[in-house]
Amino acid sequence: MTRFPRLNPARHPAPGFAAMGLVLAAISHPAVATAIVSGLGEPVRRPLAVARLLDLGLRHILLAGTGLGLVAILGIGLGILVTRPAGVPWRPVVDALAAGAQAVPPVVVVALALPVLGFGGPPTLLALVAYGIMPVLRGTVGGIEGVAPDVREAGRAIGLTRTQILTRIELPLAAPAIVETLRTALVLAVATAAVGALAGAATLGSPIVAGLQNQNTVPMLQGAAATAALAFLADALLLALTGRWRASTRP
Repeated sequence: MTRFPRLNPARHPAPGFAAMGLVLAAISHPAVATAIVSGLGEPVRRPLAVARLLDLGLRHILLAGTGLGLVAILGIGLGILVTRPAGVPWRPVVDALAAGAQAVPPVVVVALALPVLGFGGPPTLLALVAYGIMPVLRGTVGGIEGVAPDVREAGRAIGLTRTQILTRIELPLAAPAIVETLRTALVLAVATAAVGALAGAATLGSPIVAGLQNQNTVPMLQGAAATAALAFLADALLLALTGRWRASTRP
C-alpha cells in the first residue's frame, strides 16, 4: 500500500485559498464592487446583476472544467505513452509540440482558430488545451520517472504485468506530482476561459470585455474578482479532495 505523508492542518493551504476565494467573491457583488469603485473616485455606472454573474460563473465553470478534463486526459495519457518502451522515441516530438503550443498566447490561439472553429466555446477549448497540456505532460513524466527502479523490479519479481506495475505502482507513487501539475492546469484553465469572451464565449471575462468597451469600471472589477475567486475556490476544492483521497489510502 502506498504511504503518503500526513497532512498538517496548520500548513494545509486549502482553507486559506477558500477564504481568499470567498473574499474575492464578495468583492464581485454589485453593491461591494460599486462601493469600491466609488471610493476610488471612478464614475459609478450600472453594475452586473447577481443573477447574471452567477449565470456567467456557471458557464465559466463548464468551459474551464471541460478544458481541464481534456488537458488531464491528453497530458496524463501522453505522459504515460512516452514513458513506455514503445513510446520513448516519440518523447522529443511530443515534448516539443507541447512546449510550442504553450508558447503561443491563448489570445493568439483563439484569434487563429476563429475562422475555422467559429465563435464561442470551441476556439476557447483549443486555447485551454494548448496552454495547459505541457505542465500536466511533464508532471506525469517526472512523477513516473521518479519511481525508484527497485520498486518496479519488486513488482516484476512478484509476477505483476507491465500494466499492473503502471496502475498499482507507478501511477500511485507519481500521483502527488500529477496532482500538483493538475493544480497548475486548473488555474490556467480558469484564467484562459476568461479570454474566451473575446471569441464570444459567455464567461466571467464577458463583463471585463464589455466594461473595457463601455469604459465601465464596475463590471470589469466584478468579472476580474469573480474569475480570481473561482480560481481560488477550485484550487481549494482540489486540495481538499486530494487530502481526503490521501487519508483514505493511508493504512
